[in-house]
Amino acid sequence: MNALLTTLGTTGVATSGSTGSAGSMTTTFITFGLIILIFYFLIIRPQKKREKETKNMLAAMKKGDKIVSIGGIRGTIVTVKETTVVVKVDDNARIEFSKSAIAQIIDKKPETAAPKSEKAEEKVEKVEKVEAPAKKKGQKATAKAEPVEDAVVVEESPAAEELDEDRKETK
Repeated sequence: MNALLTTLGTTGVATSGSTGSAGSMTTTFITFGLIILIFYFLIIRPQKKREKETKNMLAAMKKGDKIVSIGGIRGTIVTVKETTVVVKVDDNARIEFSKSAIAQIIDKKPETAAPKSEKAEEKVEKVEKVEAPAKKKGQKATAKAEPVEDAVVVEESPAAEELDEDRKETK
């Protein structure tokens, strides 16, 4: 035991025998455990997260997306194959890349969505029912509150609000 301690660089002899070496062994294991946890949370876990995001990005590539390759070449995807992608770089230039050579997608081609109707851009109207206020003492109170005519609350679109604010600022 003493030979082992001297070879590891410690000087002197442990006074309590096995309890001293067991205590230092426990602290060593705790230290190594903490180092492993730190490595996991600072290195391994973020790397797995990046790999997952890259895998999802490559799986979501489709025709019309604008991409950047690892080498910095920018272009538009023309064809997506199983392991490669054909990218249109210029009017007559097309390059075939491995999917793993794509660094990022700049602009995704928008999904075919229904065109916005003009009604959606116009003012939105909401109708609320408002009841008459209760009558004061001395006046005859009815058993049930009678509804007053429907009130119309008009909400303007955000673009109209911005125009109003711009007009106020210029005045």
